[in-house]
Amino acid sequence: MKTIIVVLTFVMASIQSINAWQQTTFDEQTKQELINLSKQKWQWMADKDVESLNELFHENAMFVHMGGTMNKEQELNTIRSGGIHYKYADIQETSVQFVGTTAIILDKIRLTAIVGGNEVVNPFVVTEVYVLIDGKWKLGSLSFTRLLER
Repeated sequence: MKTIIVVLTFVMASIQSINAWQQTTFDEQTKQELINLSKQKWQWMADKDVESLNELFHENAMFVHMGGTMNKEQELNTIRSGGIHYKYADIQETSVQFVGTTAIILDKIRLTAIVGGNEVVNPFVVTEVYVLIDGKWKLGSLSFTRLLER
């Protein structure tokens, strides 16, 4: 019985140490790195840099737009072809939250894009979900929620 208690005490201390490590690992520096990565992603999208985006997007990534959902290949093909040209994202607010080794970024943006040959400007809250895999952040989901203008 004493052995079980000692082992359980050790396991609980290990779990607490891991949780403390995760909390200290994902500090303000990590938040800033993710904010910078998100900004870089917007620039890659504007530049139609599908090679860099291909590296950033996880194989199972999902993209939610006003008109539907896309997988990674569909999103990259849409960017490559100019079906949607993310011309400029004016980032107005950004926040980063962590859930384990997952980061959730909320960006309030004003997006200038060319869709179907027409330039449109829309206010969005964009949710970006990043997962830490083998020491690299991979984008797992990107969702646009259009804001009502007041």
